[in-house]
Amino acid sequence: MIPSNLINAALVGIDFGKIDFEASLEELSLLAQSAGANPLVTLTGRRSSPDAKMFVGSGKAEELRLACEANDIELVIFNHALAPAQQRNLEQALNRRVIDRTSLILDIFAQRARSHEGKLQVELAQLQYLSTRLIRAWTHLERQKGGIGLRGPGETQLETDRRLIGERIKALKTRLEKLRRQHGTQRRARSRNQTMSVSLVGYTNAGKSTLFNALTKAQAYAADQLFATLDTTSRRVYLGDEAGQVVVSDTVGFIRELPHQLVAAFRATLEETIHADLLLHVVDASSAVRLDQIDQVNEVLHAIGADTIRQVLVFNKIDAVPELAARGDAVERDEYGNISRVFLSARTGQGLDTLRAAIAEIATAEPLSDTLVDLSEEDRSAAPREDRKVSELGH
Repeated sequence: MIPSNLINAALVGIDFGKIDFEASLEELSLLAQSAGANPLVTLTGRRSSPDAKMFVGSGKAEELRLACEANDIELVIFNHALAPAQQRNLEQALNRRVIDRTSLILDIFAQRARSHEGKLQVELAQLQYLSTRLIRAWTHLERQKGGIGLRGPGETQLETDRRLIGERIKALKTRLEKLRRQHGTQRRARSRNQTMSVSLVGYTNAGKSTLFNALTKAQAYAADQLFATLDTTSRRVYLGDEAGQVVVSDTVGFIRELPHQLVAAFRATLEETIHADLLLHVVDASSAVRLDQIDQVNEVLHAIGADTIRQVLVFNKIDAVPELAARGDAVERDEYGNISRVFLSARTGQGLDTLRAAIAEIATAEPLSDTLVDLSEEDRSAAPREDRKVSELGH
């Protein structure tokens, strides 16, 4: 039974010929549900390029309007980034609220932020997004007011709002920069103590927090939902007398077409990834689109400058893939003898000892391999993308 507080929503996805269209649309449905919407209608279509006025053509817009009326739809969610004018025109044509994929993800982040730093980062991303769309709320005040009793301070309401938002953005950036410097001080202290830093990265809902809890015996929030974790949590893990302690950090999950506002706003959080000694790239081994998710994560890592850090692929949830679960604990190595893949189930514990041993081996080895750093620019862009051997997984 659907909870009565959910908002009835229509999802819209236009196929421009991308190979991940179906997966992206399924992901939009999960995002909508995570935000508290009840997707009742899904409307798709094909185009070579977006319509300048309403993103979809007038015929598709009319089809969408009729579907909304027939299903009591309150909210329309586009699986694309809409221009402010397109969003305004669609709302007028549909007589309903319209949001795009970026706005939906920002809303989920706003709901999930728990720490002071996380809330600051989400507010910054929201304000940066809103600053380009203020005209939607103030179309009746576009001109300078004039006349008796209407003369203002020399700026329209729209200009006032833009100025106030600009000042708030500047203040937020200053506060986040202070937090970033504090993180840097903590990292330098760990470096002086020669403590290895390990960051868990991966696609959202790959099981990073569950793995983090299993490794560190922590109680970080973990749930079967998108973006369950927004705030970076770090814990020390003892790996034996030889390897000593390492610091393991759980980070925010990545997603395809992650809004650039979030990447910029979450700089302080993502710094933990940039300065890690080792990345454990957690992959949902049971996902049919795991190869695409690996590529999406590597694109974000490249965007934040973390693509040259040593990376080990950790295929999680093998308990949901009988062929992998039957193999038992498994480690694969690359042509240089470095550990490249580990297979485990964070939920059942299978393979956790293997992962701990792998981290300990890397921690006690010679300085981390600079293989990726030494590659040419062309090879480096291709190197983080997982070779297609893993396409055999689960088949």
